[in-house]
Amino acid sequence: MRLPEPYRAPSIRERRGELRSGLAEGGRSSAAEVAPVGAGPIRSDGEIVRSVLAGDVEHYAVLVRRYRDRYARYAAAMLGSRDAAEDAVQDALVRAYDQLAQCRDPENFAGWFFLILRNRCFAERRRWHREPRSLEQHDEAIVGPERADGAVEVAERRRTIERALQLLTPEQREVCVLKHVEELSYDEIAARTGASVASLKMRMHRAYDRLRGELEEIE
Repeated sequence: MRLPEPYRAPSIRERRGELRSGLAEGGRSSAAEVAPVGAGPIRSDGEIVRSVLAGDVEHYAVLVRRYRDRYARYAAAMLGSRDAAEDAVQDALVRAYDQLAQCRDPENFAGWFFLILRNRCFAERRRWHREPRSLEQHDEAIVGPERADGAVEVAERRRTIERALQLLTPEQREVCVLKHVEELSYDEIAARTGASVASLKMRMHRAYDRLRGELEEIE
């Protein structure tokens, strides 16, 4: 079912602004977004998706609040930048909204949205590979700000790790992020990405081999 035309008219830039200034604030949408305590069970993703497709598009705010922060950490670890991660998550939310009718299993909206965000992060990293970027401009998600209280050495170690991670392919970096940042098992990573456990272990092995020389200097 097509979404009502008035809600499809704004540009992506306008919709991104709406998500940031409206839905992201978590309090400017309808009262139906979050059920108060004692008001009944929380609606499933599938129920919300079907409601949005039926025309209650303001209910999309529930999905935004439910998954925005959950996947922001993944995006930040993949892209090495909080700003880039925020843009990636917001763009993925807009794309998911525009393509919501293509979600074949509404109850698995989370997995479907993850794949949209994943593709966005992979595309961004490949673009950076073609257009070399400055580490100092994009590594704050892992490195953090400089401090004058004796933590400079820690910050430098983190920079070294981030430089080493830049050597990895998007697929290799992703398995490192999901395994060591999100602390998922190989079976869970396979379910999320669609890759086999064997291929994931091979990616991790190659990532370790590629990182070993770079990381020796901080041991």
